[in-house]
Amino acid sequence: MEKKAAKAAKPAKATKAAVERVGKGELVTLVSEKTGLSKADTAKAVDSTFDAITAMMAQGKEVRIVGFGSFVVNSRAASEGRDPRTGDTIKIPAAKVPKFRSGKPLKDSVNV
Repeated sequence: MEKKAAKAAKPAKATKAAVERVGKGELVTLVSEKTGLSKADTAKAVDSTFDAITAMMAQGKEVRIVGFGSFVVNSRAASEGRDPRTGDTIKIPAAKVPKFRSGKPLKDSVNV
């Protein structure tokens, strides 16, 4: 059998620059160093903050932190899509999705 002719090379996609990721452990360490609290106390504070934000959003409330940003719940309408394996049309149900909108000071500090 003959090999199929090679397809023309696709132009390279523009990729985002590699971004260093910071996990919760690194966040706890940084906050602990800045506040002088123990890592255990800082971890409790960070977990409690995330829990409070999650609880408020579960109730449909917006959590606004001035100078940082807002955590909001958006509604996504139902839509139709395609099953990539079969090509069949499928119904995608409506859903509520969490979103974060950054505040101006945060945007400005990132775009220095």
